[in-house]
Amino acid sequence: MAINEEKLNQLLGKFVNDFGATLQAGTIVIGESLGLYKALAEADEPLTSAQLAEKTGTNERYVREWLCSQAAGGYVEYDAGRQRYFMTEEQAFTLANEDSPAYMPGAFLLSTAALKAVPKLIEKFRTGEGLGWHEHDHELFRGTEKFFRPGYAANLISNWIPSLNGVDEKLKSGAKVADVGCGLGASTVLMAQSYPNSTFVGFDYHDKSIEMARQRAEEGGVADRVTFEVSKAKEFPGGDYDFVRFFDCLHDMGDPVGAANHVRESLTDGGTWMIVEPFANNQLEDNLNPVGRAFYSASTLVCTPASLSQEVGLALGAQAGEARLEEVVKNGGFTQFRRATETPFNLIFEAKP
Repeated sequence: MAINEEKLNQLLGKFVNDFGATLQAGTIVIGESLGLYKALAEADEPLTSAQLAEKTGTNERYVREWLCSQAAGGYVEYDAGRQRYFMTEEQAFTLANEDSPAYMPGAFLLSTAALKAVPKLIEKFRTGEGLGWHEHDHELFRGTEKFFRPGYAANLISNWIPSLNGVDEKLKSGAKVADVGCGLGASTVLMAQSYPNSTFVGFDYHDKSIEMARQRAEEGGVADRVTFEVSKAKEFPGGDYDFVRFFDCLHDMGDPVGAANHVRESLTDGGTWMIVEPFANNQLEDNLNPVGRAFYSASTLVCTPASLSQEVGLALGAQAGEARLEEVVKNGGFTQFRRATETPFNLIFEAKP
C-alpha cells in the first residue's frame, strides 16, 4: 500500500479540525446557557476571566479555561498585552444576539443533544429500526428551535411569504392557517404577531413540544388567536384552511405522501401549502460541501431514524432535493409545485391543488 504523505497530512488536518470543533460545541452550549457571550459582548471594555466570572456568577477557573478555548477557536479575541478578552461586532452578532439572523448557538445545542443518541443509533444501524424525535434528549427540541428561529425571523415575513402567490394579502385580510410539525411554535407565533387578522393552529405529535408552544403563545401575546394541538401530520383536524405550512419537517415523516394527501384534503380550493426544507441539490455529488455535510450528519442522527420509526418509513432524509420533493407532493394529489425562493440553508416551495 502506497501512502501519499501530503494527502495523509491533509486528512489528518481535517480530523484535528473536526476533533476540536466537536469538543468546542460543548463549550458553546456552556457559554450560551450561562450568558458568558452576552456578558462579554455587553462589556464596555475587555474583561479578565475574573471580571467575566463576577459578572455571570460563575467560577473564575472554569471561565478562564473556557475563554482560552474560545480564543483558540476564534469565537472571542484575546489582548495579550493586557491579558483580557473581548468580542468583535461579528462575534457578538452570531453568539450573543438572539435576534440576529446569524445567531448560531442553537446549532450547537442541537448537535450536542443529538449526539446523546449515538449509543442507541449504533444498535438501530444493525436492526434497521427507527428512533423517534420523542426518544431523543429533551434539549434537542430547544436546540432545534434556537437553530431555525433566527432564519424564520429574518426571512418568513419579509421574504418567504411574499414569494407565494397571493398569500400575504390573504393573511393581512384574515386567513385560517395550519402549522404542521410546529415544534415549540416559533414560526406560528411569529406569523400571528405579524398578521393580527388571521387565526393559527399548530400541530405536532410531540406532547411536550405542544405544551411549550402554548406557553410561547402566551408570552408572545397571541394566545387569543393561536391554538396548539397534539396531532400527526396525516391526522390533523379541521378543513378549509387557506394556508398550510410544513417547516423543516416533511422529510422527517414516515409517510410524506400520505401527509401531502391529507394537506390536499384540508385546503380550500384556492389554498396554498408552503413547504420549507433544508437546502439541497438533486444530485449527491452537488451536496458534498459544508452545508451538505451538516445536513447529512443531522439526517443520519435525527431525521432518517425519525422517519424509519413511523409507518411506511420512506426516509427521504434532509437532503432529498427538489425533484424528489416534487414527486412526493404530486403523488399526494397536488398539481402545482414550484420553488418560490431560497436561502443558503433552506428551499421554500409553493404547492397548490
